[in-house]
Amino acid sequence: MSTRKSNNALLTYAEAAAFVAKRAQRLARSKPAAERVTLASAAGRVLAESLRADTDQPPFARSTRDGFACRAAEASAHRPLAIAGSTRAGDPPSGPLPRGAVWEIMTGAPVPRGADAVIMLEHVEFAHIESAGAASAPTIRLSPPRIIKPGENIVLRGAQAHKGAALLPAGTLIGAAQIALAASCGCTDLAVYAKPRVAILSTGDEIVPIAAKPKPGQIRNSSAAMLAAMVSAAGGQPWILPIARDTDKSLDTALARASAADLLLITGGVSAGKFDLVEPALARQGARFHFTGVRIQPGKPLVFAELPCTTGPNQNQNGTKCWCFGLPGNPVSSAVTFQLFAAPILAALAGRRDFGPRFAFARLAADVKAKPGLTRFLPAACTFSGPVPKVKLVAWQGSGDLAAMALANCYLVVPDDSDSLHAGTTVNILLL
Repeated sequence: MSTRKSNNALLTYAEAAAFVAKRAQRLARSKPAAERVTLASAAGRVLAESLRADTDQPPFARSTRDGFACRAAEASAHRPLAIAGSTRAGDPPSGPLPRGAVWEIMTGAPVPRGADAVIMLEHVEFAHIESAGAASAPTIRLSPPRIIKPGENIVLRGAQAHKGAALLPAGTLIGAAQIALAASCGCTDLAVYAKPRVAILSTGDEIVPIAAKPKPGQIRNSSAAMLAAMVSAAGGQPWILPIARDTDKSLDTALARASAADLLLITGGVSAGKFDLVEPALARQGARFHFTGVRIQPGKPLVFAELPCTTGPNQNQNGTKCWCFGLPGNPVSSAVTFQLFAAPILAALAGRRDFGPRFAFARLAADVKAKPGLTRFLPAACTFSGPVPKVKLVAWQGSGDLAAMALANCYLVVPDDSDSLHAGTTVNILLL
């Protein structure tokens, strides 16, 4: 007999999201083990130690423009100033700057001693001063009525950070910008947190491996491949398990093995049908259920629980429990529920400081009709090229429509109290 709750007894999206966020915050207090990786392989990992400046940043006062280093008071008087020298990026610092003179300088070059501003090249007028018996000397002056203030177009030594200062805290997800910063500090490797191992268990007699030719009534295991990609992108190490069949024995064997993981994602078998056997199987393994079902579409049958972990050499990094999500079997449902609920737990397990799903605002391009009672996350395409993002639904045929999901770059959020959204309305979208 099914123990699935009625719709009114289920958590709302806001309630379920808040519950998961609290668990993620608690998890984030316990950090994973650390390891060192080369800078070239650090993208997508999570920093385990603060990145500190090995010298002042920048290590010298540098120009942010091509132009002329000057004393701001002299330049603002609009008198001709002699060009005393020239410095390119990569040259050592020069100076001192003579009185009544400027120094030609390139972007990124060190500012000569005595200069306190840099005039942009396009803001000067060129002239020559004729001297009896000598070649004319080039001069420039700041184009009137423009004036320049001390500090303009200069980044002072240590303006970004002083030697030893923490530039990035532990828990930062490493991307291209973080790698560039680490490289500027001379880091050839970084301390990162070990990746959490995420077991992916697909269930159902209708599921066959990707390489198999499905017989009538069968489908290929697309959800496992999709979730593995999502896990990798979120900083986890995917572990795809053999497909579990719709029998107690097959599920019990699979769950006993999977509990060695830090996080378990189960697809299928979590609804209320005769062969939805996952919840009873989890109960037999001693699972503690946090909630079973959320008032969302797709993904309403979602299960959140924790399993006692396997002990011995294969136990997970938590040492005490394996977090578990039972995701609906349809791919769109699995994707949505992973993004909303499993990804925050995975981010916390990976040691990240930020672990919530990412939302943004956009303007709705066309009317949308919906039924109140469920918060809906519908596949959509958002155009980000204009001043205001515009979003419209992707035509889809339900939560098994892989082609529609592949065309979407976000999910339109329809609140649970809305029966329609009108074109031009500012709406919330779940980013992928």
